[in-house]
Amino acid sequence: MTTNPDNPDGAAVVADGFGLKGPRGWAFRGITFEAAPGSLVAIEGPSGSGRTCLLLALSGRMKPTEGHADVAGLRLPRKMAAVRRLSALGPVPGVSDLDPALTVAEHLRERALLQRRFDGSLKMLLRSPAERRAAARARIDTALAAAGLDLDSLEKGERTSVRDLERLEALRLSVALALIGRPRLLALDDTDLKLSDADREKAWTLLRSVAASGVTVFAVCSEAPRDALRISTTATTAQDPASSGPRGKHARPEQPVPPVQPGQPAGTDTVPTTLTKVAAEDDTPKNSQTSKNPKSSQNSRSEKNDADDPSTTNDTNDTTGKGKTDALAEACRA
Repeated sequence: MTTNPDNPDGAAVVADGFGLKGPRGWAFRGITFEAAPGSLVAIEGPSGSGRTCLLLALSGRMKPTEGHADVAGLRLPRKMAAVRRLSALGPVPGVSDLDPALTVAEHLRERALLQRRFDGSLKMLLRSPAERRAAARARIDTALAAAGLDLDSLEKGERTSVRDLERLEALRLSVALALIGRPRLLALDDTDLKLSDADREKAWTLLRSVAASGVTVFAVCSEAPRDALRISTTATTAQDPASSGPRGKHARPEQPVPPVQPGQPAGTDTVPTTLTKVAAEDDTPKNSQTSKNPKSSQNSRSEKNDADDPSTTNDTNDTTGKGKTDALAEACRA
């Protein structure tokens, strides 16, 4: 890990239980670390695990909802505006993108003008225009040298459009624009995205040199170098147990699927044994006991004879034909 604690220009960062919760759950949670001034800090994690949110929260651009962090002695989230003044963003997609239609010189002049307008001292405003231009030029040259961007090496020099820059050249330009404001903390997203192995090593060499100058560097990456302080983020999702499908609080218990009986085609339902037993009991007439009255006995014998006669049928007592089928259907519906 590259550190320079003796340089007062860097910002010490201490986080304790740092977390941010959005409408869809936790972006990141439980981040705890301590970085000295001039540290090179790599934020690792899978895509969607809150790496960019953590980067923006530590630089005062997003408000955390849990825990706290101290940046140069300024407590987040109470001192977000003060942290923004001492920090700067490098390339962060959707936040600090370069304009592909502008040239390198136009980007540099625009940043210098904005820096003088919003961060210039009263003494600087009282200087002559020539002195102000010379001071702005000196800031630009210093930032370009720190970022390792040589304008003469570009295809059209400072008139090269951003759309014509290589990925590493665009990264150097973004770092140079951020360093014009002389920040104490530099934050970069997607540091090693779309870089070859050789260009990735050059990018980390650049960030090591910036950290060695005393600026604390936070860089989101997919693979951190060994000498960096690593911070890992993991995706956290808050779910309501009652709405987690069949195993939720109010979910109905799952019904066991009866096994397929031998000889039965696959995909057809089987009737449980208990329902067959109930159906058989329902088929038995309630007045099946033999009465002691002789007349009742004679009636029973008469009914038996009628049952033996194939010309006589009784749907109620038919336990082998249609009556049993209807009983089984009724039992299944119950």
